[in-house]
Amino acid sequence: MLDSLVTSKTRVKLLLKFFSHANSGYLRSLAKEFDESTNSVRVELNRLTDAGLLVSTDEGKTKIYKANQSHPFFAEIKGMVSKFLGLDDLLEKVVKRMGNVEKAIITGDYANGIDSGVIEMTLIGREIDQQYLNFLIEKTYEKINRKVKVTILETESAEVQGILVYGK
Repeated sequence: MLDSLVTSKTRVKLLLKFFSHANSGYLRSLAKEFDESTNSVRVELNRLTDAGLLVSTDEGKTKIYKANQSHPFFAEIKGMVSKFLGLDDLLEKVVKRMGNVEKAIITGDYANGIDSGVIEMTLIGREIDQQYLNFLIEKTYEKINRKVKVTILETESAEVQGILVYGK
């Protein structure tokens, strides 16, 4: 959906990076992460900054970019990116229908704003319906072509630190 509205693949990658989580980045690291030339990333960073969707700050000789949270379309773009990734629907279903789920936490690459094709999730709770979870994992793959890896914990450990947390 998002890639049919936005024709530049580099721009789509930047939107996913900055609007899926509170991420920031600089030119060379983004070019390396996306396996793109610095020039193509620079052009899209400039376009998104000129449109007011990104803001930049200077840290020494490095210019750091991040999403402009005060932009009038910030919430809408963030919602589109979330729907594109399918995370909002998946997490809502998990928290509501899986049993006694206290939290659902996105970890791994997606928590860092990287679309690796694998969504890693940690569920914290008891008596989680494993059969329904397996069904949701299959449907998610069919719908958005992303694998889902789930870790289930009965209690939250100090090591679990997610960016996206849904639940009580």
